[in-house]
Amino acid sequence: MATEAQLPESQIYNPFTPAISRRPPPPVPDVLATVYSFPEMEPLRFTHYPANQLHLPLRRDILHRAVVYEASCHRGMRTANTKYRTEIHGSNRKIRPQKGMGKARLGDKKSPMLRGGGVAFGPHPRDMSTKMPRKIYDLAWRTALSYRYRRGELIVVQKVEDLKMEDSWWIEKILQHNHWGNEDGRSLLVTRRVMPKLFEAMNGSKGGQPGAGRHGRVKEESDIDVKDLLELGRVVIEKRSLDSILKDHSSDLNMTVPSAVYT
Repeated sequence: MATEAQLPESQIYNPFTPAISRRPPPPVPDVLATVYSFPEMEPLRFTHYPANQLHLPLRRDILHRAVVYEASCHRGMRTANTKYRTEIHGSNRKIRPQKGMGKARLGDKKSPMLRGGGVAFGPHPRDMSTKMPRKIYDLAWRTALSYRYRRGELIVVQKVEDLKMEDSWWIEKILQHNHWGNEDGRSLLVTRRVMPKLFEAMNGSKGGQPGAGRHGRVKEESDIDVKDLLELGRVVIEKRSLDSILKDHSSDLNMTVPSAVYT
């Protein structure tokens, strides 16, 4: 005989149950980063960053997913297009009788076997991009920066000034003097905005003058991705750009946690 079971005491509704509110998360330890002047590379001061931004463990799987995601997004839309036999304009009349001609069987003139007919397995437009959760992608950004920081390959400078002339000789001397050149794995310079003379000195002028591209690359903050942070030997970045990147890619950080408040 079935009997009614009594609910546990914890599952019975209690109007005096404490409300759930939000409280700040526990403090996260900070890591120190030295801010240098450019191009003298003299230490100016120390700056603090949370460990969950610049001291994350290496996650090769997340970095691989991010690089594949960026590559597929750069491919964009595949535009090659061919017509199948049903898309060819023309009659559906059979070209010759099925039997009695001594030749192979053949349908209408839109057959892929005939010239001017459709394409059997041709390409069609399709989107080559893939999807990746925003929080995982933000974690990949901070993991790449943490990888550079832990290896001592993340160099934070106060500000990068534009050159007085487009000659690449000056920037080559800076890179070689600081052991940032081709012999030491090349370097990526990340600036807050586009600096015409610096970009021309690194990438080469339109007149055919070679730049200092063999020693590294320079990119604006908005043009870099996770692959750029991992590709060259080191990253030389302005402090404003680093702060902006960390701010834009922190969606997976839980700033508040639930807690019970007794009234």
